[in-house]
Amino acid sequence: MSEQLKIRPYARLLTMLGDQLIKNELIALVELIKNSYDADASWVKVSFLNFTEDYSLTPTSKIIIEDDGCGMNADILRKHWLNPATPDKLKRKAENPKTQKSRILQGEKGIGRFAIFKLGKKITITTRRQKQNLDGSFIDQGEEIENVLTYDFSQYDSDFLSEAGEEKELFLEELTVDLVQRAPTSIVKKDVVLGATRKKRNPYGTIIEITDLKTKWSVARVNRIQQNIGKLQPIFSEEDAADFSVWIYKDSVLNVSNDSYKRELNNCLENKSVLKVTNGRFTCGENTITFDLNGNLIHLSFNDPDIRGLAQFKKFKELEEKGQEIECGSFNFEFYIFDFNVDSENLAKYYLSKDEKSVIKEHQIYLYRDNVRVMPYGDPEDDWLRIDMARGTVRADEYLSNDQVVGCVYISQEENPNLKDKTNREGLIEEGRALEDFIGVLQIILRYLRKKPFAQYLIDKKRRNEIDQIKRGRPSELIEAAKKQFSDDEKALKFFKSFERSYVKEKRTFEDRIHKTENLAAIGLSIETASHDVMLLIGKVVEQQESLIKELMLDEEIDRETLISRLTLIRGTISMIQSQMKDVQLLFPSTKSKTKSIDLKTILDKVHNLYKRAFRENHISVDYDMTTCPLVVKTTDAVLLQVFINLFDNALYWLKTVNGDRRILITLDGNQQRLIFSDSGPGVKPEDINYIFEAFYSGKGEEGRGLGLYIARQLLDRYDYSITLAEFSKDRLLKGANFVLEFVKEG
Repeated sequence: MSEQLKIRPYARLLTMLGDQLIKNELIALVELIKNSYDADASWVKVSFLNFTEDYSLTPTSKIIIEDDGCGMNADILRKHWLNPATPDKLKRKAENPKTQKSRILQGEKGIGRFAIFKLGKKITITTRRQKQNLDGSFIDQGEEIENVLTYDFSQYDSDFLSEAGEEKELFLEELTVDLVQRAPTSIVKKDVVLGATRKKRNPYGTIIEITDLKTKWSVARVNRIQQNIGKLQPIFSEEDAADFSVWIYKDSVLNVSNDSYKRELNNCLENKSVLKVTNGRFTCGENTITFDLNGNLIHLSFNDPDIRGLAQFKKFKELEEKGQEIECGSFNFEFYIFDFNVDSENLAKYYLSKDEKSVIKEHQIYLYRDNVRVMPYGDPEDDWLRIDMARGTVRADEYLSNDQVVGCVYISQEENPNLKDKTNREGLIEEGRALEDFIGVLQIILRYLRKKPFAQYLIDKKRRNEIDQIKRGRPSELIEAAKKQFSDDEKALKFFKSFERSYVKEKRTFEDRIHKTENLAAIGLSIETASHDVMLLIGKVVEQQESLIKELMLDEEIDRETLISRLTLIRGTISMIQSQMKDVQLLFPSTKSKTKSIDLKTILDKVHNLYKRAFRENHISVDYDMTTCPLVVKTTDAVLLQVFINLFDNALYWLKTVNGDRRILITLDGNQQRLIFSDSGPGVKPEDINYIFEAFYSGKGEEGRGLGLYIARQLLDRYDYSITLAEFSKDRLLKGANFVLEFVKEG
């Protein structure tokens, strides 16, 4: 004997889908808001009505979620909304994953709507469908019918095991809801206040009213929800927020949580991050990683030794050996990396206050699919990239910590079909290798950033700290402390005083030697440059003299006028030599060069004159932009000559390596007391940026000495002036190297 049986789910399935499957009220609200997003709503208004001041429940407390999306008609309610696990969105995504507003549909399983039962037992859904043309496109009108769907499960216990207090075997099919169709009364054209704006409500959309609430609420919980809803769309972009906004009200008052963190976060991202990784892209198939690092393009691949040498790359080596492909797709990313161990004296630019650290720690690396957040990735307590786990099992300093990186990773359903949301909306499904490969690639990127650019930053910081300690007289402080500690010991005190005198004397001698060495090195470099033209001019004088002597020795008749002309030419050449040597003489310590006010243009003309021949032979033009008053600085001729000889010499070298436009542009701003020296050369290589002002470091390879820019910075620093590589786009005048010289003393 056999029989066919029907699957009859118990009514408590609703509890399992809503109450138990959905983790908390935030996710429940987010699911309902995502439904509004899929319905092409431009706004969602969440209202908490009839709560106490601290959001405690009252008998009349209710939550209302209203949107201006496309709404639903009776047919959609019957066939789709009331059917758990409906394939409606799945089919729509297969046919066309985009909405009328070109949004990518978020849901696909058809069970997210049951998050509503996490919130309350009585639900009234009022909805009015937007009219459609025959071709399916929407028009700005609503259908003539408004539909009201009412769930009232208040008579059942939370597990649907009893009805009106009596135990009963309740099946899902026995639960009924009321559907009323009526002329529109709720969803009609009217004014809707959203924050400081008043909008005309469209005659379509959905209103969900939830009463007989099941969960406790508080001010902190609502504010937390509001902040998380604010992160539904990418935190680094404001563009999408204008297209879709969520407003939270308590009765008729806008709930204003403390969102000042947004301004503080943006300030930290822009000004306090030591590494800015933007426009990042992992390209699957090619297995390449590209990004801008502090504005400089970095291109890596899985064939690069820097990548293959990482411990995290082991699994991908194994895939290569097996001939297997990476299962995750291409994705984009951006990261901002901070240093929490910077003090206020050293590297003050990156110093973080206590409040700024707190703001940063509230954000980690978020994941967005088609510009909608995948929760809970990015929450402070979430470790979806297993960074904290790795730091706990290996050396902590081998990895960037979760709280020092704020970032966004962007995936799409089109490029990442194997990365799917869990049913409970808590992250991605751990199925197959797609998620593991995805996380593995991100770990490689983050590990590279820690091992290379961030490690180099730490080295540079240590070096600067050591130099700063010497400059601040740290040894003097230690000597003074020792004197105080042994103030009662006459013999020890005498020793420390003697040591102090010796230290001060040696320090002065050392500093004097450094200055003299730097000066001599600068003079050497400058003379080498000047000697090229001087030697050519001397050669011309010798040539002219030899010609004249030869003619006279042959007793050739030279008339008086010709002789005067030839001698005048020789005198002119000697005068040019004299003029150039006079300028060069200004470099020597023996020349008394006092600090004075100097018009920078006069110095630039002198240096430009030294390079005229070289520039002419290499088709290099030099232009000046002096739109403001003259730029006058207080220093010596020698300092400025040495600085600009180095800049001109570098520009000459690199411009000779490029084809096409060869140009130098010098902008002098007397109002701002700054000068920008730009060229159209290849620019500074990304790997050289952090070191171009270091002694003996040269991007020219064996051809360079690595002293020019170092000396230029040291000389200017003596007068509290500075030279830096242009950081901002407004200061990058030409495509090559752009140097900014500041002649304004701080303080």
